[in-house]
Amino acid sequence: MFEVLMYLFETYIHADVDAMVDQEELADELTQAGFNKEEILKALAWLERLAELQETEATPACARSAPDSFRIYTPEELYKLDTEGRGFLLFLEQIKVLDAESREIVIDRVMELDSPVIELDDLKWVVLMVLFNMPGGESAYHQLEDLIFEQPEGAVH
Repeated sequence: MFEVLMYLFETYIHADVDAMVDQEELADELTQAGFNKEEILKALAWLERLAELQETEATPACARSAPDSFRIYTPEELYKLDTEGRGFLLFLEQIKVLDAESREIVIDRVMELDSPVIELDDLKWVVLMVLFNMPGGESAYHQLEDLIFEQPEGAVH
């Protein structure tokens, strides 16, 4: 499923939203690209839920917590998001790329991925997908994109 999401994100990142095709056409295109129908349907459902979370007040209650609160992860989240991934999410909150609501959306979307454990690189892509699709998230998206893809010049000490 993650490969389908990556393909869609990379293919349609600069596409005009009005130019996007409907789900049936998109599923056909993905099938022709060699993706499994079941994985396509899971990915489209994942994206649909992402849109729902961003358009409504459906975010988890902990997203409405006080700004100085501390996020406690469930055992399932601890298993799926290793220390490095959780640290990365905390770092993104500290530099104001994520807020409590967007963090909770990221965690929700990570937990719905098929993979039992999420690698840091995959987590970064999920965060990019969430930020890219959030209304008003362009600044945070570009800030994270710069953090991820800019390589430092010269020697790193």
